[in-house]
Amino acid sequence: MVILRPFVDKQTILNFAKRYPELDIASIETCLAFLHTTADVYQALDVHFARYGLSRGKFTLLMQLYLADEQGLTPSECAQRAGVTKATITGLLDGLERDGLVRRQPDSEDRRMLRLQLTDKGRGFLSQMLPDHFCRTTGLMANLTDSEKKILIKLLNKVRTGTSAMLDA
Repeated sequence: MVILRPFVDKQTILNFAKRYPELDIASIETCLAFLHTTADVYQALDVHFARYGLSRGKFTLLMQLYLADEQGLTPSECAQRAGVTKATITGLLDGLERDGLVRRQPDSEDRRMLRLQLTDKGRGFLSQMLPDHFCRTTGLMANLTDSEKKILIKLLNKVRTGTSAMLDA
């Protein structure tokens, strides 16, 4: 997924506001700041995960399996949890399986179904990687106080509730 950085400046927003009276300048500026930050964070995550030969998708799948019980998860469960298609999961799995981090096993109760599990190599890989990952995540948020982090979570949850405005027909 390519994330483009917003390129609109304050003057452009003001010019649009003259043409479109329904435009709320503060809303547009806030949205653009959010999008710019999102693009920067995604870029930083991509660089970080690339150090380990991962993508954000592969990392997400590895973490799902790391947190699952010993039975593992089905590809459909992984897709639903990640909010992607089963085909997307299949593509991620192919690479992770090739790297020896994940295995596909027939379900013990229904041989038509597959269960996904981390291999010992996959568990070891994550055990080595996660300390660095958590330190870098802490560094990402280092400029915020604990109070600001709580406020940011609340604000982001409020923004998430507004996404339906973009989705409604």
